[in-house]
Amino acid sequence: MQTVSDEDLLTRLARGLAHEIKNPLSTMAINLTLLEEEFTRAGADDPRSRRVTKRVNTLQREVSRLEGILDDFLHYARGGLVNRQPGDLVALVHEVLEFMEPEHSKHDIRVLSDLESGLPLVLLDEGVMRQMVINLMVNARQAMPGGGELILQVQRVGSRAQLVITDTGIGMDPEELEHCFDMYWSTKRDGTGLGLSTVRRIVLQHEGTIGVISEKGRGTSFTITLPLVQEVTGTRDVETPEAESSVEQEDDHE
Repeated sequence: MQTVSDEDLLTRLARGLAHEIKNPLSTMAINLTLLEEEFTRAGADDPRSRRVTKRVNTLQREVSRLEGILDDFLHYARGGLVNRQPGDLVALVHEVLEFMEPEHSKHDIRVLSDLESGLPLVLLDEGVMRQMVINLMVNARQAMPGGGELILQVQRVGSRAQLVITDTGIGMDPEELEHCFDMYWSTKRDGTGLGLSTVRRIVLQHEGTIGVISEKGRGTSFTITLPLVQEVTGTRDVETPEAESSVEQEDDHE
């Protein structure tokens, strides 16, 4: 008889509850859009209509914010499932850069990349890893509201592939740096506190390590290492030890 751990049960219940909340939120979002369209078609421009339209727009923003929170939560709740296969980390980063290019241009962010060619394959779940890289790029963009530089490097370091994502944004003070990977901890007005904790969990699931250095007013740099396929020993039936996550803190960085 298969038993379910308390953690698994709690995760299933949480995911079910999130879906139950998300469904009526989607209905609300659709009906608010229809209501807005009705006012637009009617062409009403009296003070009462403008007030109603403004309130509808406020509700739309709040529903969208709640949907974002639930999406982050569902991403985190699903985080226990990864299917790692040999994959090209450099190609994956290229794809994400192309996908994010419109957002970077819109926010006046200059992208500099140094991606090593001929890098050996990495054991990764491409969908999950792509979401992790997107999360880090979005985090970097949000840290540069006035624009800046986003620097990406992928290279081989010993038996591992190293991915470094650096921004020239607002940076973090020592307290923010200490708690940046904590669940539900965020300094952003609409932040859920799940983005970086999800990133950390994904890295650990890939037997990787993650470190961060940051300085207020100068920027932040995340360094992720992942084992290369040719350096991995054993078979799929052998349990691999959980890798440690290192959170590096420095007072200054170049």
